[in-house]
Amino acid sequence: MPKDSRMMSRRGAVAVSLIATTLAIALPASVAAQPSTYQQDRRSILAMAGDYKVRFDFRETTPFRADYTPLEPKLSGGHEVVRVIADTGRFISLQHLLLVTHDSKTHVIKHWRQDWTYEPTQVLTYASRNRWTLTPVSPTQRRGAWSQTVWQTDDSPRYGGVGRWSYDTGAAVWTSGVTMRPLARRDAIRNPPYDRYSAINRHAITPAGWVHAQDNAKLGVISGTLSTVVHEDGTNTYSKFDAYDVAAADSYWAKTKDYWAAVRVAWDAAIVRGRGVTIEAEAQNGVVTGPALMGLADRINDGEISTEAGIVEARAIIDTQTRRSH
Repeated sequence: MPKDSRMMSRRGAVAVSLIATTLAIALPASVAAQPSTYQQDRRSILAMAGDYKVRFDFRETTPFRADYTPLEPKLSGGHEVVRVIADTGRFISLQHLLLVTHDSKTHVIKHWRQDWTYEPTQVLTYASRNRWTLTPVSPTQRRGAWSQTVWQTDDSPRYGGVGRWSYDTGAAVWTSGVTMRPLARRDAIRNPPYDRYSAINRHAITPAGWVHAQDNAKLGVISGTLSTVVHEDGTNTYSKFDAYDVAAADSYWAKTKDYWAAVRVAWDAAIVRGRGVTIEAEAQNGVVTGPALMGLADRINDGEISTEAGIVEARAIIDTQTRRSH
């Protein structure tokens, strides 16, 4: 078995346990009684892999405080590839790579990762500022359900949810339960009065690709009480597009995939060791491990250091930062 496959098998056993939030475990009533559609669900998840033109559209809509004015919409986009990096049947991992062209040169940014686990026994929940914990999922709650964990660019945890795929109206749609999430960088850099999201996520397969829709309540502690500040609608649209050269993304992944596989194993080990993980965050950079871990991957991609040397340094960074935060 190739080295990368052995590493995937090892982390698949661990990753089966990781995802979501305490609130995410409560599934929406509309999806709670769906029959098993395991193979159809797998096809829906795998359909998200491919080459896309992407548009990210976040709009604050309804304020729930008289002293708050919704911000202007946050719009961005580009080209993104989504690759299947693990598929063991009940566990599927999709890695996103964002492509940006500047001065006629294509730059690759390792973007988010989504892991899907069928009938998870426990999930990684966002508990409080900088802290994620493992929470069990009962047999009734997990029957026929898939968890989705979203990981940040350096493979540290971001958020997750548990839900089921539905095909009732001819559309393939996965809907999560209510999921607590930390602030995204787009908001963290603006020093807002809110510090987390309470969100429902939907992934829908379309003829043109797929859509990730977010129903976000932005929450903050105001006068000692957790309060809703404003509602936000988020729509991330992935449209199939084959007229953009994605060779740089596949080259980057070929050169760095063994490094990132080891990074994922190191994060899993830290999460299992601490029954969750605490990791500090910075408004400009996300979690503190981000710049260092991403930088090591860039140096491997550029041939400045070996994969083995990068792995040793990455393990030390993750171990130091996760133990320091406890």
